[in-house]
Amino acid sequence: MTTATAADTLSAPKGYTLEEVTHVHHWTGSLFSFRCTRSPALRFTSGQFAMIGLLVEGKPLVRAYSMVSPAWEEHLEFLSIKVPDGPLTSRLQHIQPGGRVLIGAKPVGTLVPENLLPGRNLWLLATGTGIAPFLSLIRDPEIYDRYERVILAHTVREAAELAYRGHVATELPDHELLGGMVREKLIYLPAVTREPFPVQGRITARLQSGEAERQAGVEPLSPGRDRVMVCGSEAMNADCKALLEARGFVEGSNSEPGTYVVEKAFVTK
Repeated sequence: MTTATAADTLSAPKGYTLEEVTHVHHWTGSLFSFRCTRSPALRFTSGQFAMIGLLVEGKPLVRAYSMVSPAWEEHLEFLSIKVPDGPLTSRLQHIQPGGRVLIGAKPVGTLVPENLLPGRNLWLLATGTGIAPFLSLIRDPEIYDRYERVILAHTVREAAELAYRGHVATELPDHELLGGMVREKLIYLPAVTREPFPVQGRITARLQSGEAERQAGVEPLSPGRDRVMVCGSEAMNADCKALLEARGFVEGSNSEPGTYVVEKAFVTK
């Protein structure tokens, strides 16, 4: 097991806090999530990411991770892949409750509502662990105040990789505070590419054919009414960018809102 040592936990490097891991869940042999404490001083907007990691030989080893937890939650939660020879994930995957992780003090990111122009429907397109920032967003009441429909399309290789599927499909609609908004506005579109599943195929192909819109019960994707957030592998991001811009979508940023945004920070090591 690789966690922070007793000496490491005495102090965090400047710009970080050391937080205690409180829960770990292994979804598959290559996918896990964990929760940790949250510093009262940490402020972020749902959809953002922070630099997180471990102290290794007294030095910070960190990568960008989107918060799974919404901005109002008292704890922090993260979703991660496991890369056998990855500098960080090969260590982080062995973390246990009671271990310590570094959390950057200044979350950032492009997947925030302010980076999009007003619209009717919000599409959240994710592959793999790219669903993390969208899990944060779909548990934030603000997103439902802004849009008539919020459509979460999560595509993975195998069904076991559909992390949080039960939470999104069954638990969230019954949430004491969010349930009404979720039942009225959230549409969940899980899909698998490498084994039998009710919905199969990459999201780009399903948008090009119109299958995704038909499944969601909405009109074809259009910059006149739809807004899109994208978070996935570099290849998926590039494919979505090409598809959206071919339809007239314009990329937004922290300095100028547009009709779609892409998160380029993605943990691969």
